[in-house]
Amino acid sequence: MFKSLINYSGVVFLKLLSILPYKLLVSIGYGLGYVAARIPSDRNRVVKTNLHLCFPELDENAIDALSKKHWRLLGRSLVEKSIIWLGSVKQLSNMIEVQSEVDLSDQKPRILVNMHFTGIEGSIILSALAAEKNWPRTSGFFQRMKNPFFNRKIIEWRNRFGGNSIDRQGNSRELIREIKKGGFIIIAPDIDLGTKDSAFVPFFNISTNTITAVSRLAKISGAEVCMMVTALKPDESGYICAISKPIKAFPTDDPVIDTALLNEYFEKEIRLRPAEYYWVHKRFKNRPSQELSPY
Repeated sequence: MFKSLINYSGVVFLKLLSILPYKLLVSIGYGLGYVAARIPSDRNRVVKTNLHLCFPELDENAIDALSKKHWRLLGRSLVEKSIIWLGSVKQLSNMIEVQSEVDLSDQKPRILVNMHFTGIEGSIILSALAAEKNWPRTSGFFQRMKNPFFNRKIIEWRNRFGGNSIDRQGNSRELIREIKKGGFIIIAPDIDLGTKDSAFVPFFNISTNTITAVSRLAKISGAEVCMMVTALKPDESGYICAISKPIKAFPTDDPVIDTALLNEYFEKEIRLRPAEYYWVHKRFKNRPSQELSPY
C-alpha cells in the first residue's frame, strides 16, 4: 500500500512539473544540479573519473568546473523528463526543434544512431510529430527499470504518440521488422552493456567496451545509418534534434571497424559540447585483458 502511494505520488509530482512554465522548470533543474554537484556521492566520483580519463590535459580546477556544468545540465534534463513523458505535442515542439538532412517521410529503412547527451530523450519529438509530418513510427530499445510500476508507466508514456519501445533484453527480430517496414529505429550504443556482442574499440584514446549492434543490424536489414544528436541551443532556450546524412560506406564487412568509426563520431560531438555528455555512466567499467576498473 505504502509503495503504491509513493509510486502514484511520483506520477502526480511529474504531472505538476510538466505544467509549470518552461523557464521555471529549467530553473528548478539548474538548482537541483547545483546542489547535486556539491554533494559527495558515488556518481560525482564517476563523473570526475570519466572527465580525468577523457581530458587528461585539464587540471583539477578545469575538471571541477566542467563537472559542475555537467550536473547543472543533468539536473535540467531530469526535470524536463516530465515534459518528455507527459507533455503535449505543443510543449515538445516548443522545447525541441528537428533539423534533418534527410527526408524523414521517404520510408527508407533507416537507423538513427543517438548518443547519451543530457537531451537524449529528445527523440520523442519524432513520435510526437509523426502524424503531422507523415513520418513513420519510431522504435527503439529501452532498459528495464527496477521499479515495475515506473517501468510500465515510462513505456506507456514513451509510446503515447504511437512509438514502439522494444525491450533491450529481448531479441532484435522486432527491430529488423520495423527497419524493413521503413520505421525510424533509434539506437544509442555508447554505453557499456557488458561484453556480449561488443568489442573493445578506441574512445578518447581508451580501449572501450562498445556494443556492435548498429553495424550488425544495418548489415542484416540493408538500412542506411544516420547520426542523431539532441543538443542544447546556444541560448539554452531548448534543444535541436539534428539528423545527419547517411554515413558513407557503412556498414562494412567488419563490425569492429564500424563500431570504432561510430565512437569517432561520438567523440567529435562530445568535444564540441563536453558538459552535455552523460558522464554519470560508468563508461569504462569493463576492461580488456583483466585490467582493473577505474571506478
